[in-house]
Amino acid sequence: MIFLRYETFRGYLRMYPVTALIVAINIVMFIITMLNGGSEDGYTLYRFGAFLQTEDDPFGLDEPWRYVTAIFLHAGFMHLFYNLISLIIFAPPLERLLGHVRYGLFFIVTGVVGNLFSALFHHGEVLSVGASGAIYGVYGAFLFLSVFGKHRLDEGSRKTVYSILIFGLIYSFLVPTINIWAHVGGGIAGFVLYGWFERKQLRR
Repeated sequence: MIFLRYETFRGYLRMYPVTALIVAINIVMFIITMLNGGSEDGYTLYRFGAFLQTEDDPFGLDEPWRYVTAIFLHAGFMHLFYNLISLIIFAPPLERLLGHVRYGLFFIVTGVVGNLFSALFHHGEVLSVGASGAIYGVYGAFLFLSVFGKHRLDEGSRKTVYSILIFGLIYSFLVPTINIWAHVGGGIAGFVLYGWFERKQLRR
């Protein structure tokens, strides 16, 4: 099972520095928002980089950097907690597979695509934050491996990937505050992008 973590804290930092950095940034930004109005306050989240769609700017292109900054913000402690647990457990094997630089690029791109899907399928004024799109990008990468690289994943890991995706998508549809389209977009982006990395590696 590749998703079991046995590393010491110091070993984790050494082996997965990009994942550790992403986790640290999210924690720091959560503390900053808590000290400046609250992590569940819409205006505070907007000030610190939440992704915003409006009737006049449905794709958030007036301030495009929000596609990235929103990935590192969370609305409430439980939102942060569940996303960080997912990152800490599931992201390290992908960082090892892709390498630190490509993994960092992968994380940002899938998070941005998640926000893009949100913009495409939501209408009106929508404020969204969270690393969920990028986390579903990680799941999408492992779904690609589960389908096209079964010899590289043990059965337990494949079953874990399928279970998490099925449960996650059902839960996303049931809870109205969850941005389901960010999850779908991030997952599709992760599946496609990891497949592209694999084909590029094979050509080499």
